[in-house]
Amino acid sequence: MTTFKIHNTETAPAASKEVLEGVQKQNGFIPNLYGLMANSPQMVKAYSEMGKLFGNTSFSSIEQQVIWLTVSRANSCHYCVSIHSMVAKKMKVDQETIQAIRNDKPTQDTKLEALRKFTKSMVEKQGWASEEDINAFLEAGYSKEQIMEVIVGIAQKTLSNYLNHIAQTPIDEVVKPYKWEAEVEV
Repeated sequence: MTTFKIHNTETAPAASKEVLEGVQKQNGFIPNLYGLMANSPQMVKAYSEMGKLFGNTSFSSIEQQVIWLTVSRANSCHYCVSIHSMVAKKMKVDQETIQAIRNDKPTQDTKLEALRKFTKSMVEKQGWASEEDINAFLEAGYSKEQIMEVIVGIAQKTLSNYLNHIAQTPIDEVVKPYKWEAEVEV
């Protein structure tokens, strides 16, 4: 296994420190993912900026969590499914929806289910959504512009999912109650 240093504000490269300081201020701690990303100032900055951009999309905070959780589940990311389960709960996503996504099952909310299915399809088909996929998303009340916004969320979350696969990022202590493991063949 390739190991990477998990940085804090004292050990991070100078160009990564500002991002880590902002994350610590916002969360009260530096998630291991950001500590890892700090090894590459370009990666930690890209991930942070894409997160801000995705946060400014037309999706509600609940819909954003559904997208991030769905991408992470589709990519079998142990770290991101765990942390987004915790964040989704804090954002008032109902427990049934969180568990459904974690277990790759349909949600009870019709509109959120359309969002989950479209997001999952985009990840699994590497962006080659069918007309049926697109029409179901649009018929649920989403817009063509939101197709592009889903892609922003997928791109941002894919950065972390891939790094977590390679680095086998340890789950943060506060996230351990939400731990999730995928059955993955490598």
